[in-house]
Amino acid sequence: MEFTHSSDNQIITYHLKGRLIGEYDGTAITEAVSNDIANGYIHFILNLKELEHVNSVGLGVMVTLLTKARKAGGELRLACPSTIISSMLMITKLNTIFSVFPSVEDASANF
Repeated sequence: MEFTHSSDNQIITYHLKGRLIGEYDGTAITEAVSNDIANGYIHFILNLKELEHVNSVGLGVMVTLLTKARKAGGELRLACPSTIISSMLMITKLNTIFSVFPSVEDASANF
């Protein structure tokens, strides 16, 4: 998995691309979020628009990121999930712990 990030009004958005299917895929983004928290950022958005696939390990990475943000007093939101990823979130009931939005703009507006 590849990712880039951007920031706007103290909100960091990570743009994920590819497949989030293993611990190796999640290590870099977990370290990046940890560094951002150490630098005072606590609000995050994961833009899933270009994320092709996620498995249980990838879902675990997302939960880890959410937990890190909440422990710091912030929040992590999901934006632009594909139909398949939305279904996975519903089947696993993770849609009840994540705030999921149809666009990055909607996720940003609701912080």
